[in-house]
Amino acid sequence: MKSVAKDDSKTAAASERQLAGFIAKFDAKNAALIRSVRKALRKRLPSANELVYDNYNFFVIGYCSTERPSDCIVSIAAGASGVGLSFYYGATLPDPHKLLLGSGSQNRFIRLESPSTLARPEIEELIAAAIAQGETPLPRSGKGKLIIRSISKKQKPRRKASDSR
Repeated sequence: MKSVAKDDSKTAAASERQLAGFIAKFDAKNAALIRSVRKALRKRLPSANELVYDNYNFFVIGYCSTERPSDCIVSIAAGASGVGLSFYYGATLPDPHKLLLGSGSQNRFIRLESPSTLARPEIEELIAAAIAQGETPLPRSGKGKLIIRSISKKQKPRRKASDSR
């Protein structure tokens, strides 16, 4: 049993290093925003699994009640133009403050200017509603896993063209 725990901690550490590398592709402002929003969502949703996608268009960290993407509650979605908070089933969320952007049949999002955006009561209402409408409830205890799901070989730049390292 000890070797399994040790392997799990090695895998977790490797995943954290890989995640840090994905975030390092962004300019300093967006990288700091991604890290701080991740920390806040980790605190808010400690039992959620983090599913990571470093895809062509966006870098995404989804917070899910299971390891299935369809059980995603909310995601951090980032590209060169900024960072957003995406609600996987946002089209069906109550939005009395008219904060959600997007017009697709499923997903909605808000733009994140700073980590303090998450602390706004109307944003917390959206997160709480997304948790409540989830088909599979979040585990009541425990810590979710960090799972690197996909990495695209070809990606749009994570920094604006005028931004140099």
